[in-house]
Amino acid sequence: MARDPLTGEAHPAEDLEAVNARLADWAARSAETSEALVDRFEAMGYEVRGKSEEEVAEVLRHPPTRPQQ
Repeated sequence: MARDPLTGEAHPAEDLEAVNARLADWAARSAETSEALVDRFEAMGYEVRGKSEEEVAEVLRHPPTRPQQ
């Protein structure tokens, strides 16, 4: 992990990647019990319907593959 030489803090882009990964995991768990959330992800262009929690998390770690509806 790259650190800022002056502050010793992690580079913001790396922090953002870690936060996005955690959010994708959380959203995938939430989608398992919420058809409305699955509908929303689909409307946003993420192909998540019928996928496992792990598959949904992986889909959400990347940009949508379809245009928003």
